[in-house]
Amino acid sequence: MIKNILKGIKAYTGTFTLISKLKLWKYFLVPIIISIITATIVGFTAYGLSDNIGRFIAKIWPWETGIETFTSISSYLGGAIIIVLGFILYKHIVMALSAPFMSPVSEKIEAHLTGENKHEHRITSFKEQLWRGIRINVRNLFKEILFTIPLIIISFIPVIGILGTILMFLVQAFYAGFGNMDYTLERHFKYGESVNFVRKNRGLAIGNGIVFMLFLLIPIIGIIIVLPLSVTAATTKTVEVIKAKNKLLTEQKTPTV
Repeated sequence: MIKNILKGIKAYTGTFTLISKLKLWKYFLVPIIISIITATIVGFTAYGLSDNIGRFIAKIWPWETGIETFTSISSYLGGAIIIVLGFILYKHIVMALSAPFMSPVSEKIEAHLTGENKHEHRITSFKEQLWRGIRINVRNLFKEILFTIPLIIISFIPVIGILGTILMFLVQAFYAGFGNMDYTLERHFKYGESVNFVRKNRGLAIGNGIVFMLFLLIPIIGIIIVLPLSVTAATTKTVEVIKAKNKLLTEQKTPTV
């Protein structure tokens, strides 16, 4: 697991060079615009809702004693929930809507890496790619929220809260990497097969997602470069694993003399 996580992180090395070499920057224009618009909408919405959620949580406390302390804690908790959920929503909305633009980019990178312009893979339309992106990301969105909310609560508990925060970050990283890998997987596998593929290679997904999440912490620049670099990194590693798998299957089918 740790070895694959490191591989996923190291895959970002040379992504700028590869994108420039293949002249792919123009393909990222629409996804970058989607990223900026989504980040703006989610950011303002999260800012407006944070106080409301804090006050809602504060109503749980039925006693007068300690109400001010609990209200203060509730405000922080509400803010944390909004920030985390904002990250989650932003991530999945952008990856879903960018699917029809990222899949061709992934295909060009794969052709460069394999040296083959013609591949024996599934041919999908713009509409199918968009629907696939929405389907995958809606699935991942609900699963991620299901895991994340309990971890947010745990993160406020002294001592073990650190573990909860780390696990929450890794969960977000996994699903970010999942989405980035699927731009390549959609050409080779059906929905269920792709889910199984990522499960077997969760280390690569986490490694890719860790850098993805760290990019989002960089103001403005982060939301601009996060998708081009993360998709390129994910594609290089995903193609590598698929090639190794296909090679192994070919060797197994080849009769020995």
